[in-house]
Amino acid sequence: MKEFAYIRVSSKDQNERRQVIAMKSRGIPAERIFLEKLSGKNTRRPRLQALMQKVRRGDVVVVESVSRFARNTRDLLELVARLAKKGVEFISLKEDIDTTTPTGHFMLTVFAAVAELEREHILERQAEGIATAKAQGKHLGRPAKRCPENFAAVVKNWERGGINFNEALKQTGLKESTFYNRLREMRNGKDGR
Repeated sequence: MKEFAYIRVSSKDQNERRQVIAMKSRGIPAERIFLEKLSGKNTRRPRLQALMQKVRRGDVVVVESVSRFARNTRDLLELVARLAKKGVEFISLKEDIDTTTPTGHFMLTVFAAVAELEREHILERQAEGIATAKAQGKHLGRPAKRCPENFAAVVKNWERGGINFNEALKQTGLKESTFYNRLREMRNGKDGR
């Protein structure tokens, strides 16, 4: 029986050291530690998939927390079911879950549901915040690129055939999509500034 570890942090800025220490304290060698720096929002993670292919009957996958393995109930239960089908056990240290026991399987389901609920609450609060900001007339996202002073003159010259489109872009300093957006605004009575 070999233990394999899966360690995940959501971004390159986050530190995985705490998880690494936990796995090394279990005696899991570095070559059996699968480290990933990606969001856990889905299971399309290269190191996770490599781990799922590597483990064999009798092996154990150890994670520091169920939230490091999967962020929603469906993904978590699907991953654990895939492991079980291969005869591989699953252990989560933080929640003290071991899927070889009925209690461990039950606890896994409960914790997965809580993790999913937490994520849904975060997304709900985010959507509420965006709606509130929009209702208050706040601009969200990247600031709109201002229309250059020479825009109307360049458009006039371009429309008359005095310059080609690439030259119009060069003279205004705008990208094609922004140029067309400002042109539409100008024709609709907004100056885009």
